[in-house]
Amino acid sequence: MKKSRILGTGHYVPENVVTNEDLLKRLNTSDEWIQQRTGVRERRFCPPNTKPSEIAHKAILKALEASGLQETDIDFIICTTQTPEHFFPGTGCYIQQRLGIPGVPALDVRDQCTGFLYGLSVADAYIRLGQ
Repeated sequence: MKKSRILGTGHYVPENVVTNEDLLKRLNTSDEWIQQRTGVRERRFCPPNTKPSEIAHKAILKALEASGLQETDIDFIICTTQTPEHFFPGTGCYIQQRLGIPGVPALDVRDQCTGFLYGLSVADAYIRLGQ
């Protein structure tokens, strides 16, 4: 039986750092209140009109580099997001276009925070089944 393995990972975060102190200018809260409840000290904001597929594309390129693979080695795209570019077609289709790999199937899993885990389980199942 085939087994799944992760060959490389990649990430992308926007340059615009927004701290809790920045939020205090707009919200009636405190840094301490935010940290106690979420553990968050800062977050990253994308420039206006940034597309989810643009962010994913940057992370994918890093993952490909780390794995030693190329875009043409991808045979299936599973995109997990709670912020799709459009409801139809799915963001995976836009990722496929950015990667320049037409004809590669793309599937969106929109299950909020658990989407990543569901996406991994779908990928693992397909690999184990030889699909």
